[in-house]
Order: sequence, then structure tokens, then C-alpha cells
Amino acid sequence: MANSKYEYVKSFEVEDEIMFPNLIVVRIEDRHFQRFSEVHELEKPNDEKALKLMSLCATLVLQEYPDIVFSFGFSDEYSFVFKQTTKFYQRRASKVVSIIVSFFTSVYVTKWKELFPEKELKYPPSFHARPIVCASLEVLQEYLAWRQQHCHITNQYNTCLWELVKSGKTEKEALEILKGTRKQERNELLFQHFGINYRTLPQMFRQGSCVLKTEVEDIVKYSENGTPIKRMRRDTTIVHSKNIAGRSFWNEYQSLLKELGGFTKDVGKINSDYIRSFLFESKLMASTWIVIRIDGCHFHRFSEVHDFEKPNDEQALNLMNSCAVAVLQEFPDVVFAYGVSDEYSFVLKKDSQFCQRKASNIVSIMVSFFTSMYVMNWKAFFPEKELKYCPAFDGRAVCYPSTEILRDYLAWRQVDCHINNQYNTCFWMLVKSGKSKSEAQRTLKGTQAQEKKEMLARFGIDDYNALPVMFRQGSSVFQDGMAPNEKGAAGKKRCYKVIVEHCNIIDQSFWEEHPGILG
Repeated sequence: MANSKYEYVKSFEVEDEIMFPNLIVVRIEDRHFQRFSEVHELEKPNDEKALKLMSLCATLVLQEYPDIVFSFGFSDEYSFVFKQTTKFYQRRASKVVSIIVSFFTSVYVTKWKELFPEKELKYPPSFHARPIVCASLEVLQEYLAWRQQHCHITNQYNTCLWELVKSGKTEKEALEILKGTRKQERNELLFQHFGINYRTLPQMFRQGSCVLKTEVEDIVKYSENGTPIKRMRRDTTIVHSKNIAGRSFWNEYQSLLKELGGFTKDVGKINSDYIRSFLFESKLMASTWIVIRIDGCHFHRFSEVHDFEKPNDEQALNLMNSCAVAVLQEFPDVVFAYGVSDEYSFVLKKDSQFCQRKASNIVSIMVSFFTSMYVMNWKAFFPEKELKYCPAFDGRAVCYPSTEILRDYLAWRQVDCHINNQYNTCFWMLVKSGKSKSEAQRTLKGTQAQEKKEMLARFGIDDYNALPVMFRQGSSVFQDGMAPNEKGAAGKKRCYKVIVEHCNIIDQSFWEEHPGILG
């Protein structure tokens, strides 16, 4: 980060490390799954393709992140279990949760057409996620048993509900019939009225799906006498089991015993209240400005693989801007956004009650939605380029107690934009002139702004300020008031649209011109 007088704002960032020896679980759930399933006409009570898409996402998450050793999912949720010794992103909850939910979302959108070739993705799906901190392996065992029990109960109930609806009942009537029924009664209802033996329904529906790592033996070559030479290779597999929290299941997989340990006994009666005591979520301080900062993960590599122009790719920046516009349109509590390169900061109003100000929910939903828009909008900005792999973003939430400090935060990001852009412009001019990257870095080491300007002049850029303003000042996204029609009819409410501007947000004049942004 660039040094400036505004750097003090970093002191408001709070570390959220999950301490050893706690086990880390990240649970992901679809944000508005009922609406999503209706809009996309998913089969009721279970859509096999939709479940397979969720399992495919989980499989690719395990392949992408070696520290995740086990996952369990059903319906619209998946839980990811990290190995006991993980140091993934220094065990910072916001980073861990946001990266996993972002990559999961990215895969979901990217792979949609593989599972639903005949269906268009009508709007960007998004997920929310939370960290589950398990104090011991026994807590993890109880948690997994609880989620699988919930899978069974929910599936049995929904199967009854939709069979009743298909038989002619209204949804309200079906709900009334099922009110207060127990497991055995629902089993009898399915068998006696619809001829369904619940135990014969697909395992995936009743038991959920586990994705875990295994080792498989590969023949890598043959010796001179024809003897096969074998090597063990790590792979992922999807399994369905009646009791994923049982010792017999757990002991089948060496990877689980090695990375998490073994269960000493089977789970008896599940105490859901006990498990919920470990689901505590921190809330962000009341009456403070909330900033959600989103950053691209490994975007240096991403930009190289996708041949982005250096030092700035205008289309890549416009793609980021389109995602930011969508965020402001989707979330009314977001009043301003500022972006540069592969990052965006979103400001939520001071009195926002979005997600009850729960940090993990706010961060995960916004990162997930942003990621979804990025993948869905890719072709609009890069019609000639294929998206070669799934991008991911991380996010964090920071609270700022006053408008003055919030503006200093935004000023810090814009100063950083200027300094980094000037450096990168010089760097890539040097590289394009024939220097290696390391030589260019050595040339620029310790140089001041004036020296960089003189260097740019030698490359024919006499006036740094003549470079595109988006590159130098970043992008500001906010709602702009307009008259309700071209004539500006009196007595009618003003309407608003979300706009993108490239301007100086450090100066007081910008905020005086737009007093409604920070109110």
C-alpha cells in the first residue's frame, strides 16, 4: 500500500483470527433459494441436476484448496471442513469465508450450462456463508450429525408437501395437513397415499452428499521388462452414507483420520441447542459506517492468463465497474462505492440493519453477488475471450465511526490508486522498452513522483494528467438524482439511477456537489 497521511485509517481494521486448536468449518447457503428455484423451474422436492451442480462446486472447491479435507451438503447448503493444522489466510475468518463462498459462486455460474444446457441463468445467484468454530473434534462430529439429521427431516417433510400439492392440494392446505406430524406419520402418509417407501428414495435426497479426498493408484510408466510403475495420486470422491458422523464411516478414510483425527464414540441424541452455542456471529458496531472491501484473489496471475493490457485494461476495469453498479442496484443500503484495479470498497449507510449487521453475512453475500456478476458479465466485456478459470475475490468489513474518518479512508484508497498507477505505468513502459521485470523494479526502486514523471516524459508521456482519468483517479459509483421525465414535471418525486464517475473524491467540492451520498 502507498504511504500517505491517510494511512491511519488502517488502525480501524480488526483482526478476526480463529485461534488454534479450534476446527474451522465454513457453511454456505443460497441467499434466496426458494425464489431462485421457482424462477428457474427446478423440480420439487429435489432437482437432481441442481444437487449435482452443488456437489460439482464442492468438488472443485476441495480441488482448489488443499486445506479443505471434507464437505457435506444437501439442498442449497454445503459445509466445508478444514484440516486441523490449517493456516489458510492466517485463519482470518473474513478472508477464509469470503474466498470460499466467492470461488463456490464462481464455479456455480460457470458450470450452470453443463448441468442445465436448456436453461438460461436468469439472474445472478448469490450465497451467504458463516464460519463455524468447533472447539473439538467431538463438536465437529455433533455438527455433522445435526446437519445430516436436518437433511433427512427437511427432505421427508418436503417430499410429503410436494406430493400433496401434486395430488391437487394447495400449498396452504398441504402445510396444514403436515402441521405437527412426526416422522412415522409422514412415512405412513407417503406409503399409504402415494405408494412411496421413503427408504427407497435416492440416497442423495435422504442422506446428502459427502465430498472428500482419497488416494488412487496410477500407473505412471512401465519398466523395461514391462512391470508397471505406480504412484499414489490425490483425488476427490462423492459418497453417500447413512451416518457421516459415525465411527465406521469416518474410519474408512485415512485422509480424515490423518487431518482431523478419529471419533472415539458414536453420536447419541443430537442436542441442537448445544451445537448452536458454537454458531455465534459477531455484529458490526452500531451507528458506524460499514465498508466492505473486495479484492481479487491472485489477479496478477488472472490478468496474465487472460492477456489483460498493461498497465491498465480498460475493459477489465469497466467489467469491475459494472459489477459495482449491480451491487448498488441490488443492495439499497450501499450508498457509495470506490474502485481501482481489482478492488472495490462499498460503503453502507450508518444506520444500516442489513443482515442485522452480522459481519460474515454481509461480507459473504456481497462478495458472492459481486463474483456472480463478474462471471455473468464477462462475455459482455470480453466477447473474444474465454474465461479460462474461475475467478475469486476476498472481502472484509471495517467500521468507521465518523464521516470524516470514512472520507479519509476513501481518500487513502484514491491516493493509493494514483501512486500505484504512476508506478505501474513507468514499470510497464520499461518492460515494453526491453527491460526484464526485475530490471524495471530495480530502476524504479526509491524513485519519487517527479522522477517518475521525468521517466514517463522520456517515453513520450509529457503530461501524466493527460492519461485516462479512470486510470489515475479510479471509479466512483453512486446514485444520481434525475428529474422524473424530460420536462421535469413539477410535483413528482425525483428518481435515481446508479452512475459511474471518475473524479477527485479527496476534495471537499465533490461531497458538496453530492450532499445526499453520505447524508
